[in-house]
Amino acid sequence: MRALAVVNARFLVIAQKMGSAQSFGCHLGPLAYSFEPFSTTPALDSRGDRGNETMSKKQFTLNVTPRANTGRSASRRLRKVNQVPAILYGKHTTPELLSVDVPEFARLIKSIAGSATLIELKRKDKPEAALSFLQEVQRDPITDRFLHVDLHEVKADEKFEIRVKISLTGESFGVKNQSGVLETSNQFVRIRCMAKDLPTFIEVDVTELKVGETIHIGELKAVPGVEYRDDKSQPVVSCVEPVAEVAAAVVATPAAGEGAPAAGAAPAVGADGKPVAPAAGDAKAAAPAAGDKKPAAPAAGAKPAAPAKK
Repeated sequence: MRALAVVNARFLVIAQKMGSAQSFGCHLGPLAYSFEPFSTTPALDSRGDRGNETMSKKQFTLNVTPRANTGRSASRRLRKVNQVPAILYGKHTTPELLSVDVPEFARLIKSIAGSATLIELKRKDKPEAALSFLQEVQRDPITDRFLHVDLHEVKADEKFEIRVKISLTGESFGVKNQSGVLETSNQFVRIRCMAKDLPTFIEVDVTELKVGETIHIGELKAVPGVEYRDDKSQPVVSCVEPVAEVAAAVVATPAAGEGAPAAGAAPAVGADGKPVAPAAGDAKAAAPAAGDKKPAAPAAGAKPAAPAKK
C-alpha cells in the first residue's frame, strides 16, 4: 500500500505540473487510472445491432507537403531526410504528388492498426482538408522501411469502394467439438458505402460453423448502408478437418533371397530351447546352386587355406 501511495503521489505531482487543462486521473482506492493525454488508440463507438464496429469518433489527420520532383533519385533524397513520397488520387481530382513525415506516418499506422479508417489530409498550400483512405503502403522487404504511400481521395456525400478487413468472432463448434481447424480464404472484403457508414472491420460470427461447412459472402450479416461487392459464392472462412499424420504400418515382404539367414547368424531357437528347423523351401535357398562345387577363389594377396587332413 505504501508503494502504491508513492506512485500515486508522483502522478499527482505530474498532473499539477501539466495544468488543469489536461485530463489526468489517479485514485488510491480502486486500481483504475485514466491517462487520456497519452492515448493513441481511437475510441470506438459501442457495437450496435449490426454486429460491426462503426467509425471511430476520433478523426485521424495527416500533414502532407506537395512535391514537384519525381523519379527514383528524388524519392531517395526524400527518404534520406526522413520523408516518404506519396500520391493522392481520386474520382474528381488529378493525381497530386505529396510527401509525408516518417515519424508522423508511423504513429498513424500504429493507431489505425489495419482497420478501415478515413484520414483528413492537411496541406499548407490549400485551406480545405482532403478526405482519404490508405490505398497501399509499400515497404522495403528487408529493412521494413516505408517506400511509398498511395492515398485515395473520397467525398463525404458520395459512395466509394474500399477493402475492409475480416474479424472472426466466437468459438467454432467444429473447432471445439470436432477437432476442426478454421481456414480463412480471404482476409478482406470489398464493400461500397458512404463515409458515415464505413465500418472499421466486417465481423463474422463462426460460433455455429461445423466441420465441412463454409461461410460465403452472400451469408454475411447485412450492414446498414454497406453493399458487398464481391461474388456472393466467394468463400470467406471454412472449418476443415486437420491434416492427419497417418503412420501406416509397413509390412515387410521378404524378397527373393532374403529368407536365408546371414552368414554366422545363430539359428532360431524355439520355446523349448531346441533349434527350429528351417521351413520347407528355405533349405533350398540355403543350399548352394548346382555347379557351384568348386570352392571360391581366394582374394588377391590372401594365403590359400590349408588342405584338410585325411
